[in-house]
Amino acid sequence: MAISRRQALLCGVALSLSLTVGACGSSGSADSGTAKVLSEADLEAALNAGGSITVWSWDGLVKKAAAGFEAKYPKVKVNVVNAGTNNDEYTALQNAVKAGKGVPDIAQLEYYALPQFALGKSLTDLRELGVDKLDGSFTPGPSNAVKAGTDKVYGMPLDSGPMALFYNKDVFDKYQIKVPTTWEEYAAAARKLHAADPKAYITNDTGDAGFTTSMIWQAGGKPYTVDGTKVGVDFSEPGSKKFADTWQPLVSDKLLAPVTSWSDEWYKGLGDGSIATLVIGAWMPSNLESGVKAGAGKWRVAPMPQWEGGGMPRTSENGGSSMAITKASGNKTLAYAFLKYAAVDEGAQIRIDGGAFPATTKHLNSPEFKNKEFPYFGGQKINEVLADSATQVVNGWSYLPYQAYANSIYKDTVGQAYVSGTTLQDGLKSWQEASLKYGKEQGFTTK
Repeated sequence: MAISRRQALLCGVALSLSLTVGACGSSGSADSGTAKVLSEADLEAALNAGGSITVWSWDGLVKKAAAGFEAKYPKVKVNVVNAGTNNDEYTALQNAVKAGKGVPDIAQLEYYALPQFALGKSLTDLRELGVDKLDGSFTPGPSNAVKAGTDKVYGMPLDSGPMALFYNKDVFDKYQIKVPTTWEEYAAAARKLHAADPKAYITNDTGDAGFTTSMIWQAGGKPYTVDGTKVGVDFSEPGSKKFADTWQPLVSDKLLAPVTSWSDEWYKGLGDGSIATLVIGAWMPSNLESGVKAGAGKWRVAPMPQWEGGGMPRTSENGGSSMAITKASGNKTLAYAFLKYAAVDEGAQIRIDGGAFPATTKHLNSPEFKNKEFPYFGGQKINEVLADSATQVVNGWSYLPYQAYANSIYKDTVGQAYVSGTTLQDGLKSWQEASLKYGKEQGFTTK
């Protein structure tokens, strides 16, 4: 899930809306399956006839799903191409769309990036292919995300990132810290831990756009409004203010480890206990298991702290991705068949077995999934917590149709609160102004 600032800046330039809005029409011809909603018979006929499709994905588990698909349907060839991670792929995809050649049939797109391609009319509305038959198959957060703020469906959820609290039980036990259930308790735990051991911190934070928006999302905030080419950005709204007011004391009092996520120092801190928690998406377990072997048996998972105690639990998403069929695809029927296999049917289980966190309700609710014990987490059935979080995601969140660019300027706006006397609220205001300015330059009506 790591995205470098350089990649984000590259994406912001390459995916400028002057290109996206004006130059994302399809250059490919639609196959016969796109004129009507596909039936199971249509899909079977296409699979029996065979052919090939190209899928762009950086996720190795997609390649495993493709192998399973080819074994089941030997007349179909799925060419999985790693066109780069995250924003590198988006840049390549935008360039291919603009050139009118080399566009894949399917592209993996993170939820925050999907609206940009949807607005540019470079993706197929999956309702044309029968995705409505899958209503109820996915959890609320991803289901909403693939609509990109419209009544259309531009992608099929591949995985999700409902948030939870990952914590080092050994550290908490050593300093007699209670697992926090609210953000107020979390802040108190941060003070208690750092006072007991000045080298230990409740978590790390040097400023991260995805974390900030996820926290505001959980607080019920709606800083972004999108209606076609009309966009609004308002970080003075209650959810944003709630986050800034709570998080600012932790920044001001230096209670957060000044360590950048995904760095060697970060992995070391997670292993030696100097970074005691992570509030992050449900895809994190496999990263801890593979990257923080010194933490084996020490870590546990608890529900995400709440902004207010005693009410219905509310969470948000952090990360996760979808797979979309491009408008330029020449074989949408086969592409849809693979999408359904990889996201809903046997391929979804292949990916889950490999460590992916599902976006499908049937897998999240299965006893096999919920009852799985994780030795790394002391035998805890962590999926019980993570599956609950997936059902508690706050509805109504929207990303900007140029969120990739907005995220790329986060460090120069909100990020200044971590390295200067600027406050988070001032930084959010600066982020708001810069995001609106960019949107206006790209032809959006902004407010």
